[in-house]
Amino acid sequence: MRRSHTNYSYEPLPTTSSHDGLEDENERMTEHLKDKIYALKSLSIDIGQEVQYQDKLLRGMDEDFERTSGSLTNSVARVLRLSKGSHTYYILYLILFSVVVFFILWVTLKFF
Repeated sequence: MRRSHTNYSYEPLPTTSSHDGLEDENERMTEHLKDKIYALKSLSIDIGQEVQYQDKLLRGMDEDFERTSGSLTNSVARVLRLSKGSHTYYILYLILFSVVVFFILWVTLKFF
């Protein structure tokens, strides 16, 4: 048996609407993903800028604390030097002055 040689040509399957729907959904989801990626990128940039600002602020505070610590150390050293001298009345005057100032502050805060 011989087959007859008929001329068969290839014809692609007709496109269906479901294929176009899937492509449209993929495009929509891709755009949605791009928007989310852009939002994450801008958020991470904002976080980086905030970290740099906070780092600068903390470094400034550290320098302020070091200066204050040095000033306090110098003041304590002066008071100790003063107390070792023969002028013991200065310490008494300093203590009395502190008590009077704290009493005035307490009265001011308590009644006003």
